[in-house]
Amino acid sequence: MGLNTNDRSIAGFTMAGHSLVHWFETSIPIFLVVWLAEFDVSVALAGIIVAFGYALFGLGALPAGVLVDRYGPKRLILLCLVGMSASFLVLALSMSIYAVAVGLVCWGVTASVYHPAGLALISTGVEERGTVFAWHGIAGNAGIALGPFAAATLLFLVDQWQLVAAILAVPGFIAAAYGLQADFDPTAAESEADAEANDALSLGEFLTNSRVLFTSAFAVVFAIIAVEGLYYRGMLTYLPEILHGLPAIGDITFSTNLEGISPGDYIYVSLLVVGMAGQYVGGKLTDRIRSERGLIAIFAVLCVLALAFVPIMSMGLVPIVLYCIVLGFFLFATQPLYQDAVAVHTPARARGLSYGYTYVGKFGIGPVSIAIGGFILGGFSTALFFGVLAAFAFGGMALTAGLLVALNRTNWWQTTTGATKSSD
Repeated sequence: MGLNTNDRSIAGFTMAGHSLVHWFETSIPIFLVVWLAEFDVSVALAGIIVAFGYALFGLGALPAGVLVDRYGPKRLILLCLVGMSASFLVLALSMSIYAVAVGLVCWGVTASVYHPAGLALISTGVEERGTVFAWHGIAGNAGIALGPFAAATLLFLVDQWQLVAAILAVPGFIAAAYGLQADFDPTAAESEADAEANDALSLGEFLTNSRVLFTSAFAVVFAIIAVEGLYYRGMLTYLPEILHGLPAIGDITFSTNLEGISPGDYIYVSLLVVGMAGQYVGGKLTDRIRSERGLIAIFAVLCVLALAFVPIMSMGLVPIVLYCIVLGFFLFATQPLYQDAVAVHTPARARGLSYGYTYVGKFGIGPVSIAIGGFILGGFSTALFFGVLAAFAFGGMALTAGLLVALNRTNWWQTTTGATKSSD
């Protein structure tokens, strides 16, 4: 079934927004490599600065959701697009690591608006939600891959990183201009009852619904997502810098006209591209197995991959590339599984709030691993860094296994007591 005009308009607008959020997000680790050399700062300090910007990206999701309910999603998405682009112009004018910090803080605050606004717009305005959510996810993955690819390529072609930051800002302004003229009904899929139910929460309702969530299985799901975020953010932030330092990659030589190209950046991009396949497979798995079982298996693989990095990095270029491909697949396969777990373990009346907390866990708590990673890589070893990532993955596996056991026991008890009552 084809999309109607309103659905197509919303799909185009939100796909542009989703891709650009991740376009900016995943270009930052590529710049991190340059900033470490440009400003002669420690990995620890640079890590804290980048972590703070990323943390605001997640922590702003809850207040952003309140603003979306009050002012409407379209207006907030437009402000998000303009704000992210303006933040990269701040980076373009930066002459110190502290000016970079200001730009990253501005980006984190404005970027935090997108997910609650974009998902709210699709959920209230689109008739064919499943189709649009699918295309919305694909657009996000495209941004995840194209952001670092564009940044790496432009840094190769252009001498000044500040100019590259300015160029990367341009698509955001173009998307905002497109959004200004986009015509759609943001409440086309809502019934009158739905509209009343989706009014902005009062403080009392917010606290009550939050208490309901965190006294249920969602509390464990939230912890699982936070641990996955620690692994995800730590891995994706420092992997470009680590790949740059590997002898197998440093020994690659090109012809004179390709001098200065960074093979490690393109290996990193290949990881992100393969992540699209991981998301697709992970989504298919949610229709076939319990999300908890899938997460246990993937966390186990991620734990092994973290421990395997140090031995593999000495084996040569081909094993490193294959490693990154496998890592990208499993790293992104977790996302549809934990999103499904959120839906399964939360009441419908608190579903929006639960996804707000999901982004706080993923993008708000996750960046703590950037600060931890900067401290470890700056004063200790790469092996210890990947050991910490393995511990995060093991923690996610243990939490998920504990949740599955608890749920099975609860189901067994309910079945047994139900059977007993019926026999009485």
